[in-house]
Amino acid sequence: MSLPHVTLIAGPTASGKSRLAMARARETGAVVINADSQQLYADLRVLSARPSPEDEAEIPHRLYGVADAADAWSVGRWSRAVMDLLADLAAEGRPALLVGGTGLYFNALTKGLAEIPPVPAEIRDTVQAAFEAEGEAAFRRRLAEVDPAAEAAVFPGDRQRLVRALSVHRASGRALSAWKADTRPLLTPDRYDALVVEPPRDRLYAACDARVDMMMAHGALDDVRALMARRLDPALPAMKAVGVRELAAHLTGGLSLRDAVEALKQATRNYAKRQLTWFRNQQKDWPRHPGFA
Repeated sequence: MSLPHVTLIAGPTASGKSRLAMARARETGAVVINADSQQLYADLRVLSARPSPEDEAEIPHRLYGVADAADAWSVGRWSRAVMDLLADLAAEGRPALLVGGTGLYFNALTKGLAEIPPVPAEIRDTVQAAFEAEGEAAFRRRLAEVDPAAEAAVFPGDRQRLVRALSVHRASGRALSAWKADTRPLLTPDRYDALVVEPPRDRLYAACDARVDMMMAHGALDDVRALMARRLDPALPAMKAVGVRELAAHLTGGLSLRDAVEALKQATRNYAKRQLTWFRNQQKDWPRHPGFA
């Protein structure tokens, strides 16, 4: 597949990465592609701080607001959509710029992500029961017979990963380690440049609080009110977006508006902290950009 040159801009929420992406896109003529799982959803325009209509009118944006809240997008589905877009841009001779805060998306592109078949609940439950009945030592011996690499990679006491490894083998007939060994990056290092926007933490947290105030002023409650009216499955990704739970608690009478906003600010800062930790661990070799004051 022919691919254009790709720039990857990662970073936590409210770090200024979208602003940087706009500046780079103006310089290069790149199309901006979304790499944020929450900004996929049309129902979360305000709550996910999607680019403004003015920004979208100035610079071509792709994969923003393309999914309905009732539709769960996986990393694999996003990756396929991105690769199709990149092929189209290559044909047009246009560069691409991917920007967002979802670390798994960047890993899928640059490290690869195994698309392991789903494990039926009945198989998972059976394997879980076997672990509880046999104990870890006997369970490890059984796993080592079919997937010694997976067994060796799991630290003592990590029941979840042990059960996962044997469940995948039972469901697919193939070792989890074999699925992972087939993983290849979608973008080779010569096809992209990358950076992480990483402001000082105090500045980032202040920007998170300001972001929440801005969202509240522009209709974040309306986003959540409309979602609640649809009575969707709470397990859907859109329903677990930062802010939905906090603002829903206000709309149902459980929190005052002031307390809901404070809870949302705390949740946003916590989310930014988790993103910082992810990028420091997973994209530690990428250059850093301090963001904007």
